[in-house]
Amino acid sequence: MTEPGDETRGRAPRSKRVSRDELQAQLRARRAELERQVRSTRAQIDQVNERIEARAGRNLLLATVFGLALGLIMIASLIFVKAIFVVFCGVVMAFTIFELVRALRESGRRIDIIPAVISGVTILAVSFLAEPAWRWIALAGAMVFVVLWRLVARLFEADKRSARNVLRDLVTGILVQLYVPFLASFAVILVAQPEGQWWTLAFLILVISVDIGAYASGLSFGKHPMAPKISPKKTWEGFAGAGVAAVVVGTVLAIFMLHVPWWVGVIFGLALLGTATLGDLTESLIKRDIGIKDISSWLPGHGGFLDRIDSMLPSAPLALLMYTLFSATGITA
Repeated sequence: MTEPGDETRGRAPRSKRVSRDELQAQLRARRAELERQVRSTRAQIDQVNERIEARAGRNLLLATVFGLALGLIMIASLIFVKAIFVVFCGVVMAFTIFELVRALRESGRRIDIIPAVISGVTILAVSFLAEPAWRWIALAGAMVFVVLWRLVARLFEADKRSARNVLRDLVTGILVQLYVPFLASFAVILVAQPEGQWWTLAFLILVISVDIGAYASGLSFGKHPMAPKISPKKTWEGFAGAGVAAVVVGTVLAIFMLHVPWWVGVIFGLALLGTATLGDLTESLIKRDIGIKDISSWLPGHGGFLDRIDSMLPSAPLALLMYTLFSATGITA
């Protein structure tokens, strides 16, 4: 004989089992809804990134992350040990020369990578370690070196290029030295000066601010192309935004970092606006002549090294000039 309740002993009451099943069903439904929302949000973000990339020509997220990483390395090296900054510049410049020469070779030019990189590194090292006059000697030696290497290499090549093409190769090899290491050497000379690291940092921040201002303003308001045959995505609206950024950032840097009058910052910013824009258009012209979109794809979201420093190269000589005029003369606010 069984006692009342023996049949249900060890089992939860039916009402409790129903409640537990309902709770599990609700949890599954909520998890499914959360997953659906995450997928929907991710799809929306991807669509926005695709629209931005289609209009701006680069992956914004990757560009931002990688740009911040490079910026932190640059700032740390400038503030703490100048020599580390020079080494950092040397590494970036070597990669820049390598990718530029490789792109030129793929377009039919005959330029030798090894002498180009060796010459560029030599120019940078001499600019930092030796007296200013030696930099010109190093530049002349670099140009002679790349020319002689090409002429000797020409003797062992099977194809018979015309004298005009050979001359074009020689001139292009010289221009690579003038374009990348020679212009970069001005930044190395500047950082070697007393308090020069702050002027170097200021000019780099200004160039980056000009780039960001042009990018944001052009993306939001750009309608009128500045140079459609050279760089279709560059607009006058972007240029105006870059000008505003240059004036604002230049004024702030002049007062709080460089300790010079505010109007020096305005001049500095507007001058670098011009050189940065010129550098960007120059590289666009080179890529258009070669027939490529980016010099390389080594930097995620940025293209190549030259794609990132194209605005900085022609700005470096101007930054050294500004330092000579306004810092060395002892102007105070």
